[in-house]
Amino acid sequence: MKFDIHNLKQTYVIAEMSGNHLGDIDMAKKIIYAAKDAGVDCVKIQTYTADTLTIDCDNHYFQIVDGTWSGDNLYQLYKKAYTPWEWQAELKELIESLGMDFLSTPFDNSAVDFLETLDVGFYKIASFELVDIPLIRYVASKGKPIILSTGMASLQEIEEAINAIKMQGNHQICLLRCASAYPAISESMNLKTMVDMKERFDVQVGLSDHSLGYTGAIAAVAMGAKVIEKHICLNRALEGPDASFSMEPQEFSEMVQQIRLTEKAIGTVNYGVTKEEESNVIFRKSLFVVEDISIGERFTEKNVRSIRPGYGLASKFYDSVLGKRATCDINRGTPLKEDMIDGGLF
Repeated sequence: MKFDIHNLKQTYVIAEMSGNHLGDIDMAKKIIYAAKDAGVDCVKIQTYTADTLTIDCDNHYFQIVDGTWSGDNLYQLYKKAYTPWEWQAELKELIESLGMDFLSTPFDNSAVDFLETLDVGFYKIASFELVDIPLIRYVASKGKPIILSTGMASLQEIEEAINAIKMQGNHQICLLRCASAYPAISESMNLKTMVDMKERFDVQVGLSDHSLGYTGAIAAVAMGAKVIEKHICLNRALEGPDASFSMEPQEFSEMVQQIRLTEKAIGTVNYGVTKEEESNVIFRKSLFVVEDISIGERFTEKNVRSIRPGYGLASKFYDSVLGKRATCDINRGTPLKEDMIDGGLF
């Protein structure tokens, strides 16, 4: 498994399929292959049924009145969007055969029990389930790493979820900053919250990103995110339930490439000349003789200057040189060396 929560050497990229397979297992497999081509580390699905997530009821409490799914009934939406459980072992096998990790979000204890039969390596808790402390406690009892999205969560709610995990003796926690709007807008991302969570809770952090494009993801990586999750679809024109805030394969591939370039740019703490800079050191300034000097003549502001290129003594020795005498005749345009200075530099 690639996901080592305590030793993530590079940003771990998760492609969330959700319901973008449109109920077609062949499309689900195409999305998996597209994720592989895009260079992701993990493909995530969701494990629920309409009956495990809600009840079949038509009263006003169960109607969605705003947002992406406005006009839908909860039961009908989840019935349409769920990933059939009978697919999941086959999808997991395909994902892992391609060198990626399989991840799922369970929404009740029966889903956890099912995923345990698949021998999953870790779990994801959705933002909306962060307040389901009994579910979190049950997931934590399995002793596996847990990634939690924190959309809408107050500080107290995040603390309660973390405490529920730790009370089970599980300390393998990663928190994802998330704006639970679909799609999210940049102004609502507040990525500084991600940094604060890392400092406050001493855990790995990342971003579950529902915004369009990948500006937020790149910014998050630059700010220390070790996990990036984005939704993926084959084509937004297919109008899957999450298509409006999902990335098409080429966009996903571009994002992964930009993440890897960003990681290279972040690099490590380094002072001094890099290998790539070695040939440019000569363009620094150094001390040069700028007028002909005779043996015994004093060095002055008129006949010695700090100029480019860098073949002479370092410019920091300029004041030490002034007033001393030359040990030899020196032609104009000669880099000044210590053996040309009577008595040396000190």
